[in-house]
Amino acid sequence: MNKLMILVVEDDKSVRNLIATTLRTNGYRFTEAPTGEEAIIQASSHNPDVILLDLGLPDMEGIDVIRRVRGWSNVPIIVISARSEDADKIGALDAGADDYLTKPFSVDELMARLRATQRRLAYTNTSAPADSAFVNGALRVDYAANTASVNGEELRLTPIEYRLLCLLAQNVGKVLTHTFITQRIWGKSMESDIASLRVYMAMLRRKIESASGSETQYIQTHIGIGYRMIKL
Repeated sequence: MNKLMILVVEDDKSVRNLIATTLRTNGYRFTEAPTGEEAIIQASSHNPDVILLDLGLPDMEGIDVIRRVRGWSNVPIIVISARSEDADKIGALDAGADDYLTKPFSVDELMARLRATQRRLAYTNTSAPADSAFVNGALRVDYAANTASVNGEELRLTPIEYRLLCLLAQNVGKVLTHTFITQRIWGKSMESDIASLRVYMAMLRRKIESASGSETQYIQTHIGIGYRMIKL
């Protein structure tokens, strides 16, 4: 399995060196950026497979980096931050981050997160549906364009929200368990992943229902079990 190209965005030199040494030891390619502006330049010029991003940068907030990168790229972004409040985590995830690792962190856990991301990327690249689009009522998922729309209005989805929608669409009518979904989306299934899943599903449902402007229910919650895309 080819190693990923990682962009490390961290202003603390000691932490940046720790991450760089860990990546080098494990055979990953990487490039570094100590500021938000440099990170955006590096992201556009080096086309990394994954971005490791600190939120407390000297020139801008990490969340602003996420929003700017999300304007043109779906690259997986793993936040590594000392901020441990739920509001910070939800803010980063809502802006488009894929994962959140709190400092101080274990290098073993960081490597596990990267391996999980690599498995997700491999799965995404090899599991494109035979049909180019999925249509369910007013909802349309265009797999070729990596977009989704309701009544012709494109939904502004984060990468994880889009992957969740695709997973539900590819299994329309089936109840998918929390464990099944988190394994497919995050490559693992822990309590924290299931908690994140609830947040993402709530945001995804809200965006679909807001665009549809009706009481139509596309995603059904099976309490304690999982979720199902209803066939309309």
